[in-house]
Amino acid sequence: MTIRDLQPSSVWKNFYGLTRIPRPSKKEAKAVEYLYEFGRSLGLETIKDEVGNIIIKKPATPGMEDRKGVILQGHMDMVPQKNEDTVHDFENDPIETWIDGDWVKAKGTTLGADNGIGVSMALAVLQSDDIKHGPIEVLVTVDEETGMTGARALKPGLLDGSILINLDSETEGELYIGCAGGLDLTAEIPYVTCAVPAGCKAFRLNVKGLKGGHSGMDIILYRANANKVMARVLLPLLRDCGALLVSMSGGNLRNAIPREAFAEILLPEDRIALAEETIARIGKIVKAEYAVTDPEADIFMEALSEVPESYIDGKTALNAVRALNACPEGVWRMSDQMPGLVETSNNTAIARTENGKFVVKTLMRSSVDSAKDAMAEEFRSVFELAGAEVSMSGGYSGWAPDSSSEILALMRSVYGKLYGKEPAVMAIHAGLECGILSGAYPHLDMVSCGPTIMSPHSPDERLNIPSVEKCWNFLKTVLENI
Repeated sequence: MTIRDLQPSSVWKNFYGLTRIPRPSKKEAKAVEYLYEFGRSLGLETIKDEVGNIIIKKPATPGMEDRKGVILQGHMDMVPQKNEDTVHDFENDPIETWIDGDWVKAKGTTLGADNGIGVSMALAVLQSDDIKHGPIEVLVTVDEETGMTGARALKPGLLDGSILINLDSETEGELYIGCAGGLDLTAEIPYVTCAVPAGCKAFRLNVKGLKGGHSGMDIILYRANANKVMARVLLPLLRDCGALLVSMSGGNLRNAIPREAFAEILLPEDRIALAEETIARIGKIVKAEYAVTDPEADIFMEALSEVPESYIDGKTALNAVRALNACPEGVWRMSDQMPGLVETSNNTAIARTENGKFVVKTLMRSSVDSAKDAMAEEFRSVFELAGAEVSMSGGYSGWAPDSSSEILALMRSVYGKLYGKEPAVMAIHAGLECGILSGAYPHLDMVSCGPTIMSPHSPDERLNIPSVEKCWNFLKTVLENI
């Protein structure tokens, strides 16, 4: 059995089609054309705007012309993450899926259910001839995962509807009416290189086996951050064991908790044993601390056959690692208003040496703008003390909840009648495009929903099959009752 054999057939066949289209963030050109031709092939008005957002408009079914217009919204891009031993080119290769009980998974890569399954439901609505609905518009944006470029660039006047149902949430049975805002920070510490002294041997330090995950949804799981673990190991090696730092590389996406980090170091021969003892000691501590959330955490050192010609000057390397070790990470504050919701967090997403600079990139999230700003200043203070130049970009405010929403009341009622229980009404500690879209379309009444996706933004991403059918039946019933 393949995903094309699953029910509801129209949704899964559309999802299969999207798995065939390479669409990593900022490289979605093939997906843009695929969706553009999809709309045109149905004979529907199809718009491609200046940045590649696709809008497809479907008239109301007969007798429903006077109903409020509904916008079904999702994003076409996916997070490109893979296991180290997986050979995959996200710009050219399709995603290979397999079925494991009630779950659809990918073979060593992210699945792209975030947000491919939501988009697939919207496309199935466009294809259907048996769903009663008012005027429908499907909006599929580009580059949601690395800056919400599509949502930011969407111009007023392109959309006609008054209700927006965002299909980018990841827990069936929950309706989302608010989300966190975000801010990207980058710290760059310039360094000079020095000639390697005689008698040094080269080693590669590895932090591996971590789960990673979505930097918003999974931050509350308190998983280990590979960059922070690496700093924790490097600090005593540089300070106490005479190690010299040659290079470091950890993480590659700002919205994914880094699963792996690597550093190349030099050690004097008489300090190798001490370094090994230090790594073993810290590795044992880390495994104990994360025994529940990251039980496969692994820290080890391996010898390299070639000694590099240079290393990063010692003072700068130590200051950079100290700053990385000290910078805020993970959950900073829980919400006072909504129990169980993270208010403010930081993901130390990328740490690497490149072009003569030690570069650290983080993504801060918060539902309170002032808290986000305070955390940013904490980050800035730490890194400026280490000699870094700090810049901020991509800031956006959160989506403020509206408990009086008419579409929320309808969706709660429909869910209760369908499934005999009330859906949870939530805010999410992640970035949804609703807050940005409301800037260009302030009149929109918005709710977000979706089927259950576990471990998005990591190769462990999986999509719950039964939840897809439940979400699809829910969506159809909502459209028929607006």
